[in-house]
Amino acid sequence: MAAKAAEPVAPALSRGGVDRAAHRRFDEPWLAAAWSHPATRVLPIAGGEAFVVDTEQGTELVLVPSFEAPDEGDRYFLGTDDAGVSYFALAGESLPGRLDGDARPAGLREVAGLLSERDAGLLVHAVALENWHRLHSFCSRCGHPTRKAGAGHVRRCTSCAAEHYPRTDPAVIMLVTDDQDRCLLGRQSIWPEGRWSTLAGFVEPGESLEQAVVREVAEEAGVRVAEVEYIASQPWPFPSSLMLGFVARAHPDGTRITVDGEELSEARWVSRAELRAGWESGEMLPPSGISIARHLIERWYGEPIPAAARW
Repeated sequence: MAAKAAEPVAPALSRGGVDRAAHRRFDEPWLAAAWSHPATRVLPIAGGEAFVVDTEQGTELVLVPSFEAPDEGDRYFLGTDDAGVSYFALAGESLPGRLDGDARPAGLREVAGLLSERDAGLLVHAVALENWHRLHSFCSRCGHPTRKAGAGHVRRCTSCAAEHYPRTDPAVIMLVTDDQDRCLLGRQSIWPEGRWSTLAGFVEPGESLEQAVVREVAEEAGVRVAEVEYIASQPWPFPSSLMLGFVARAHPDGTRITVDGEELSEARWVSRAELRAGWESGEMLPPSGISIARHLIERWYGEPIPAAARW
């Protein structure tokens, strides 16, 4: 009998507690006043990392008043909270000198699942913007340099004035089940030994999300998908993806697995009992705690992955 689908908490990178206040991004007087306000908090960031500190309440971002922030760096406006506090990121070549206390540098992969909704949302927003600015300093139309605008959410060409917006590459990630309610998991050869996860792939031009699910499962595992249902999404700024999560049902006559040998080195149908046994023995490792793949697996499995399972 199939287990009842669980409704786990939102994927770690999909959380947020700040209004992005996009209407303020071109209001230079307001932005200047917000930056100089004593309540404003700034998140220094460099190379995808920010300072965090471990407290009795949990892991927290180190946010500083603007008057304590470094003088140099690119400012990105991240939004405001319900108390009217404004938040900015300040991207530099490196993080500022060591802070007092036990602050340490950390990236999203390490701490996103430990942060509060507000802090997780701030960090993923800042990391995504930093990655985009670093990779898009020239105009794709004429090749001339671009400069930051819109409080970090636009780049404008210095020659043809074309405006460029943060790039997001859509990718589908799907948990496929068969008529025995087993799930299809695969592994790539570059992953740690024993790591298994759901299938995933990028959406191609002119393709719907549902078409991408069907195509990717067929290409990677040779399995024919008959039904597709959207579940949830998650930003994945490594450097610029948006993961769109689905569950899918394999066609009864199309469950034979034939891996492509490129995207996947192995794939298999797994029951809940087999998966639990694999986790308990350490022979199977679940996906990362911040991945939407974990969210999809837990939803099908019916409960959170046991804490004893290594990842």
